[in-house]
Amino acid sequence: MAKTSEAKVGNILRYNGELVTVTELIHRTPGKGGAFYLGKFRNIKTGKIVEARLGTDEQIEICRVETNDYQYLYEEGEYFVVMDNVTFDQFNVPKALFGPSAKFLKEGMDVIVSFESEEPIVAQAPNFVELEITYAEPAVKGDTSSGAQKNVTTENGVEIKVPLFVNQGDKIKVDTRTGEYVERVK
Repeated sequence: MAKTSEAKVGNILRYNGELVTVTELIHRTPGKGGAFYLGKFRNIKTGKIVEARLGTDEQIEICRVETNDYQYLYEEGEYFVVMDNVTFDQFNVPKALFGPSAKFLKEGMDVIVSFESEEPIVAQAPNFVELEITYAEPAVKGDTSSGAQKNVTTENGVEIKVPLFVNQGDKIKVDTRTGEYVERVK
């Protein structure tokens, strides 16, 4: 347990039984009454912003969170199995923690996972991944207006729009945050 004055932006707290990240913490000293803190917290699971007024000596629980690199091994139902690169321990991480970037994961890829007392709370795929194209629609001759794109399917079954010059068998770089084509990889 700690006092509110010891909290900093970026800390993860247990507030009302939920894990939250401190996004803003402002100290106020009004002319009348005692000093207090105004805090904005983002709920880790739901993403909702919660505002709170906390006394300076109020007890809060700052959670100890360990963030490490893990290797993605395989998919098992609603979980991804990841392995610690140092101890070789394996953990089940819910797919939902990765969000929309989960569909871009390949076996052997490095991911970042944060644990709070043996429970995974945050997971992040790499920002960019390289994927091979397994199917590409043929480019239509004469369809060369600026920015023309076609649909392709990658090795893990994801459909992406790419420029016309990209063909089946090419490797492309994809931004996992937006799901967009970045460049062709040699």
